[in-house]
Amino acid sequence: MADIKTRDVVKGSIKTLDRAAIASERMKHAYISTKEKAEHSTHASENSVDEYASDRFESAVDTTVHEGIHQFDKAGRKGIQNTRENYHKAKDSIQNFKEKRASQSLERQSVNRHGKGTIKTVEQTQKTVKESAKSAGKKTIKTTTKGATKTASKSVKTAEKTAKTTIKTTQQAAKTAQKTAQASAKAAQKAAQAAKATAKATVVAVKAAVKATVAAVKAIIAGTKALISAIAAGGWVAVVVIIVLCLVALILCSVFGVFFSGEDSGTGMTMQTVVQEINTEYDTKLDEEKASVSYDVLEMSGSRAVWKDVLAVYSVKVNTDPDNPQEVATMDDNKKQLLKDIFWEMNSISSRTESKTETVVTETDDGNGNIVQTETTVTRTYLYITVSHKTVEEMATQYGFNEEQKGYLTELLKEENNSLWSAALYGIKASDDQIVTVALSQVGNVGGQPYWSWYGFGGRVEWCACFVSWCANECGYIDTGIIPKFALCSDGANWFKNRGQWADNSHEPVAGTIIFFDWENDGETDHVGIVQKCENGIVYTVEGNSGDSCRTKTYSVGSSLIYGYGIPAY
Repeated sequence: MADIKTRDVVKGSIKTLDRAAIASERMKHAYISTKEKAEHSTHASENSVDEYASDRFESAVDTTVHEGIHQFDKAGRKGIQNTRENYHKAKDSIQNFKEKRASQSLERQSVNRHGKGTIKTVEQTQKTVKESAKSAGKKTIKTTTKGATKTASKSVKTAEKTAKTTIKTTQQAAKTAQKTAQASAKAAQKAAQAAKATAKATVVAVKAAVKATVAAVKAIIAGTKALISAIAAGGWVAVVVIIVLCLVALILCSVFGVFFSGEDSGTGMTMQTVVQEINTEYDTKLDEEKASVSYDVLEMSGSRAVWKDVLAVYSVKVNTDPDNPQEVATMDDNKKQLLKDIFWEMNSISSRTESKTETVVTETDDGNGNIVQTETTVTRTYLYITVSHKTVEEMATQYGFNEEQKGYLTELLKEENNSLWSAALYGIKASDDQIVTVALSQVGNVGGQPYWSWYGFGGRVEWCACFVSWCANECGYIDTGIIPKFALCSDGANWFKNRGQWADNSHEPVAGTIIFFDWENDGETDHVGIVQKCENGIVYTVEGNSGDSCRTKTYSVGSSLIYGYGIPAY
């Protein structure tokens, strides 16, 4: 029975070795196959922007996955080596047992032959002492046989103990391997949960995608024995790497990929450059409306949709299009045109003219120190330009969005995603640039009504300073004394000068600096705006009341048009 049990252990050890080897081989083949598919997908069309979502992470995939597979192979080889050692120990024990059994058999045979030979010799040579010789021979046989039997019995017991020890060692090894597998599985689960939490912190809106990914991974783990074997061998690191890459891929290929569109995808375009191009196109149309007719008085009013609303509609429409869904993490000529079309469907510019007859009173001096008032009737042409926009809800209705698509819009436009929009639209990541984010969100507003009415004026005034004050108030900077509330440019400049927070036009400003202008070079400030950034000797600004609208503009560092800078103590 001991021999049979020992053989069973050997078979079990061989099966364990085979399973581990097969699991290792399967994981290697799976990795090679996955990599080949990824490379085929990546190089299928080197100029395809639709593949950029995977290309942009190629370097990270190569580095991280290779490290994970290296750890998997290292742990796998160690597990296989331990199994082989246990197998050889069991095999050696069995061989020793067999050899001892064979030795025992030979000893018995030798004793028997020796005993018989002695009896035969005594009978032939000394018949007279037959009985005593025979008695002596039997006694010798009995004594010798007992000793040989006792020795063989001890050998059998020793072999049995060795076999039992081997069996126990193998069972302990199996238990250890099982515990290792359970610990590795728990570690993989914890790592997956950590990856999920990180993705949620990065963008709350990907909850559905994360849950779907985790569910898919659990299904794969539950249904694939090879993957379980890999985890038991120490390959959980590679599994976690795959989980993280799947999460990233799902995010980039979903509607939330728009948050990553601020980077160049190899086409020379980013979301920022396309937004700036559309802003310029919008300003050009405003100027064309002004130049299309002759007028005496211009009145502008209204505002256009903020960019995050436009991009939310764009992302959902393009990514979930049932006929031609596309990722929105990259930008190309086709997607740029789609974005322009959506922008102009959401925004519109209308104009009209009206002639008004008015009585004008003029005062003159009659030459004798007397003021003479003269009333004349004049006809003036008024040009009214109105900018209007549709809401996100109206666009959802226009495009026939279903409940799921509307849910995506809600997630994209949550307040906690504002920093992600700032990064995608304007490349703004620092909290000190909050006022720039607010100012840029107002680009396209015309007439300034929200700003001068907020300040307290009952009718239109020159509103550039009101605009800066309004933006500062939105950030809480007026209440905290970081930026003053001012309607006259000179008041704002003096506020900063009196506090020693002033720099001349040679200064290279940072984002959020308040920039003052002197159009006539007479030493007095005439206009004010907010610095968006300063790069390569160029100052980028956001200004209210630039052509009676909010616009972005650029100036050279040290330009004579720049009066100086107010430097807020953010």
